[in-house]
Amino acid sequence: MLHLRYILTTICFIFALHMPSFAQQNFKAIESEKIAFVTKELKLTPSEAQRFFPIYNQYNNELWDLKRAKRGNSKAPSHGNSLNPQSRDVIAFDTKEVELKKSYRAEFAKIIGQSRASQFFQVEEDFYDRLRNKIQNNRRR
Repeated sequence: MLHLRYILTTICFIFALHMPSFAQQNFKAIESEKIAFVTKELKLTPSEAQRFFPIYNQYNNELWDLKRAKRGNSKAPSHGNSLNPQSRDVIAFDTKEVELKKSYRAEFAKIIGQSRASQFFQVEEDFYDRLRNKIQNNRRR
């Protein structure tokens, strides 16, 4: 009995160690799919993509930091005005998100033009809609 418990504990431990790597692989796959989708939908040339995606990555990191702070999962982002995650002022976080998007739209416009820079945010929403639909369809099966 003790031997069986040891084996089960070891298996659970090994499984627990591998779970984060599976999640990381899924995240990387989704992010790669998103980059391909954005590139295709915005019709980015290789030169534009090379300049666009480093700025996009910076935008994405700041946006995720802001969303984590909004949920109260981390400290508020240090850039810009400080927001207190404990206050959970959703409107203040949403305002900061809009300001962040406006700021990055201007940065994107320097590379891909105003029209496609504005279109980027719709393309991003379209990608997330497709991803949600894909996940829902997989759950139904």
